[in-house]
Amino acid sequence: MNISRGFLVTAVLYLLVGIGIGAMMGATQDFTLRPVHAHLNLLGFTLMTLFGFGYRLIPSMNDGWMGRAHFWLHQIGTFFLMLGLALMLTGILPEMPTGPILTIFEVMIFAGVVLWGLNLWKNA
Repeated sequence: MNISRGFLVTAVLYLLVGIGIGAMMGATQDFTLRPVHAHLNLLGFTLMTLFGFGYRLIPSMNDGWMGRAHFWLHQIGTFFLMLGLALMLTGILPEMPTGPILTIFEVMIFAGVVLWGLNLWKNA
């Protein structure tokens, strides 16, 4: 698995979705999804781009389980956190119990970042 490429490709996908939501909000003047828009661009595009370049610059970070675990924790956590947040903000899902369930995905993202840091410490 090429972790760098995976992060960079998904970063572009998140950027496109984030820009699409931003354009939709601007066109309709309905800013309900602004937290989703901001987080898609931050967690999705910005962080994944930085992670992708990090794995490209330090190839030894690709070896072992930490890089793969980081990739999948961040992918799954970000996708379901953004989906759940969008559904909650639009009223499709109720705030309770959706809000507390989203904490699971936040913890996944956090755990992935911890692995990123440990992997960086080990290999940089």
